[in-house]
Amino acid sequence: MKKLFFYETPIGKVALAEENGRITNLQLPKDEAFSEQYTVEETSLLREAAAQLTEYFRGKRKEFTLPLQPQGTDFYQKVWWRLLDIPYGTTKSYGQIAAEAGNPKACRAIGQANNKNPIPIFIPCHRVIGAKGDLVGFGGGLATKTYLLELEKNNSK
Repeated sequence: MKKLFFYETPIGKVALAEENGRITNLQLPKDEAFSEQYTVEETSLLREAAAQLTEYFRGKRKEFTLPLQPQGTDFYQKVWWRLLDIPYGTTKSYGQIAAEAGNPKACRAIGQANNKNPIPIFIPCHRVIGAKGDLVGFGGGLATKTYLLELEKNNSK
């Protein structure tokens, strides 16, 4: 059964969702509402996810230890799992990720996969930037992306 619960964070109210003991979604404040049906109920997993998120926002957590299950195409899945390899406090460009995936010309496809990431922050799509270091695209808005990158930069020393 799909469960959903809302939590206040420094970036605003987020919704965390889980199904079958795995985190499936993190909805940022600027994201559209969930299109699927969920039961609003706090579970122990959602509580743990919220606790880890709180630690992250306090600069006390650099890696998440949660069971994740994002839903998407095989290609999207490959990109999302690759994003987990971007270290805390660092960034990579869409081009770098495309090259690492074996297709240096797939920058736009990487961008599309990033855009469809259903579990931002836990799967750190905010760490992906433009080729010239510019901040481009983020479901939660560029102000939130800037906030997350600055938070990590300031706590990675």
